[in-house]
Amino acid sequence: MANDDCSIDLYPSILKSEEPREQSTDFSGPKDKFSTVEERLDSAYGSSSITVESLSEIVEDFSLSTANEKQEQPSELSEQENLLTTITDDGDTILHLAIIHEDILITQELIQLFPKEVLDIQNNLYQSPLHLATYLNLADVVKDLIDKGASLGLQDQDGNTALHVACQHGQTVCATEMTRDVSPSKLALVFETQNWRGLTCLHLAALNKQHQILELLMKKAANLNIQEGTSGKTALHLAVELHDISAVRLLLNRGANVDAAMFNGCTPLHLAVGRQDATIATLLCQSGADTMLRNMEDETPLDLADGNDDILALFPFDDIQISGRSVVGVKF
Repeated sequence: MANDDCSIDLYPSILKSEEPREQSTDFSGPKDKFSTVEERLDSAYGSSSITVESLSEIVEDFSLSTANEKQEQPSELSEQENLLTTITDDGDTILHLAIIHEDILITQELIQLFPKEVLDIQNNLYQSPLHLATYLNLADVVKDLIDKGASLGLQDQDGNTALHVACQHGQTVCATEMTRDVSPSKLALVFETQNWRGLTCLHLAALNKQHQILELLMKKAANLNIQEGTSGKTALHLAVELHDISAVRLLLNRGANVDAAMFNGCTPLHLAVGRQDATIATLLCQSGADTMLRNMEDETPLDLADGNDDILALFPFDDIQISGRSVVGVKF
């Protein structure tokens, strides 16, 4: 049987030049493929970097009333207005920069100041302010952006929505804010969105063993049987591959299809047996897994047991009859 192991990567997040933040090296889930170095560089207007102090001065010197009182005849914008409406060479607005600097008060003031269209501007990495706030786990900013109508469906350069980011990095409070008062139809679209590696929010939560977020997505009616785009694995397949018995139980208790098949026909039981995981194989069998399903290589889970007595014990032949009576407990 071919092993179509899915791997996750550390998607590039915010860019910052001055003092790089200490990066976490504890990311759960497979990291052998697609991993990239995460770095942050400061964005700048023109040739000089904008500091927290200058952000405060710009916002304090500008008001909506000033903008609305402009004369009808063409006139040059004030310096403050120019800064508020300028996009840097990196594609950042001043709102992006305020979030990167983690200045919550200035960020919240800008969110109230700007129309929705500005809130959804994406920088050169296709990151919206909502993406950046989620990367930095700024839950209050995420809430304010959602309340003001920021889009949940925007995808960054890796195809991730902000909710994908929250599911990957375990930003549970941010994920809660992004799903709190959103209509089921809008949430369904986000839940179905795959990033460029074919992974949905549910897959990323499973890959990173984010059990709280898995529960949140389930409560919000995420499709538990949705397949990732490369090999057709469901979240249950991924949990089995990771030997994550807690996630396996969680998914099965919520009604995940125990016999869901990958594109190559492998069920979660095929994967559990192939990985010699008797505990999870037992749990799947107790949940009604079909032990006789064949994959595209015409293998049943029994064919993959490879002499493991604990796993072979799961496959008694109860269809052998002697004198019309079934013989139970005869093992292969």
